[in-house]
Amino acid sequence: MQIEQDSAGVKFAPPAAFVGALVAGLVLGKVVGSPGLPLHESTERGIGWLAVILGVGIVFSAIGLFRAAGTDPQPWKRSTALVTDGVYRWSRNPMYFGMALAYAGIAVWMDSLVSLLLLIPLVIVIQKEVIEREEAYLAGKFGARYLAYKSAVRRWV
Repeated sequence: MQIEQDSAGVKFAPPAAFVGALVAGLVLGKVVGSPGLPLHESTERGIGWLAVILGVGIVFSAIGLFRAAGTDPQPWKRSTALVTDGVYRWSRNPMYFGMALAYAGIAVWMDSLVSLLLLIPLVIVIQKEVIEREEAYLAGKFGARYLAYKSAVRRWV
């Protein structure tokens, strides 16, 4: 991963962090014998699939908007456009929200309480190490336009 100088300076790929934490939670849950979720199996499957489908749909919608605007969705690359339409009208970070939703869906579908609990520190890391860096970068790059967007749209949902 080549971090560009004109970028938010994010030092890791957020999708890899989501996948890594999910896998770690699933493995750890199997090793330590994690208690299951207090839901019926069919309910877990339904909630899980719905969350995965919504989450993946949000992520792909956000990536499509970045591509249409001619900017790279990778946070270690230079931003050339400020995307504020589509899913970005209700969340400044729909990619991370979608990844978190898909992660939660898989954890519920797999009946993994450990994975679900690991989502909490993961979101905190994403917030501190990715989102806050991106916000500072975008404020510097796009100035008042980004600050107006930031004041009008919530960070997550």
